[in-house]
Amino acid sequence: MPEPATSEGLRGTERVREAAADRGLSIEIRERPAANSLPEAAAILGIPPSGIVKTLVVKRSDGTYLFALIPGDRAISWPKLRAVVGVNKLQLPDPERALAATGYERGTIVPLGSTHDWPVYADSAIVGRRIAMGAGAHGYSLFVEADDLIAAYGATVADISQPLG
Repeated sequence: MPEPATSEGLRGTERVREAAADRGLSIEIRERPAANSLPEAAAILGIPPSGIVKTLVVKRSDGTYLFALIPGDRAISWPKLRAVVGVNKLQLPDPERALAATGYERGTIVPLGSTHDWPVYADSAIVGRRIAMGAGAHGYSLFVEADDLIAAYGATVADISQPLG
């Protein structure tokens, strides 16, 4: 069903759909009740937290960004990511900078339809799985085959995460 273009958030899902079509990527976007946390979103979707992949926008010291795709039951490993990227300093930008870098609010960020085509780094734990991720708007989840997403974006696959806590 078509989404009204009256809300900035709903336009985000349209950007995601258009970007997926442009890259020949098969996706499914599902509307869902709002969630206050990743575990709550996983419960709503009926999947384990590891089935949701967080898209983290990461700022490099030169002012450019990258996307890190991390399973929901894991955290980014800064030493591992710095080693793969080949830099000494990386950081998470504040919400306003993340929005400016991607066109998406935190919690909705996804490489598809981002206002900039930043490099994508995918944690090796997502390979071979169907995953859920942000869909460009709150209250929506995107489902995609991780391998297809990795191929569509020429993502670098590496061990870049660690257990939570």
